[in-house]
Amino acid sequence: MGYRTMKPRETALRLKRFEAEEKARKVAELELMIREFEMIASDLDRQVRVEEERTGIKDSAHFSYSTFAKSASARRDNLRSSADELRLKLEAAVRERDEAAEQLTRALAAEPRDAERANPRRRVSRHETAGLR
Repeated sequence: MGYRTMKPRETALRLKRFEAEEKARKVAELELMIREFEMIASDLDRQVRVEEERTGIKDSAHFSYSTFAKSASARRDNLRSSADELRLKLEAAVRERDEAAEQLTRALAAEPRDAERANPRRRVSRHETAGLR
């Protein structure tokens, strides 16, 4: 029939829940990217060793050193550097995720108390608070 208007408290809880979920997604994304970069770098490392074995030249300063091995080494080093930068971002993202989760937990814990204060005769059931989680 009519539209149910959200109370400011419900809106705040939804926002906190969304923020916590978004921060968790960001952490998962960064972890996935780091793993992918490390896997690609390991594969490039293996390709460089195979190429050095094939050519018999392992000194990258040698004039006949494989250009493929040089470019694969440079790409590997760039990927490892990028993974290191992502690890720094991951540390910050984990802190932000944990803070957002803590804020959500505090807000959820305060919700039943606020409902009791608004109407002290009505006790909030466990069933109602379970819907918030």
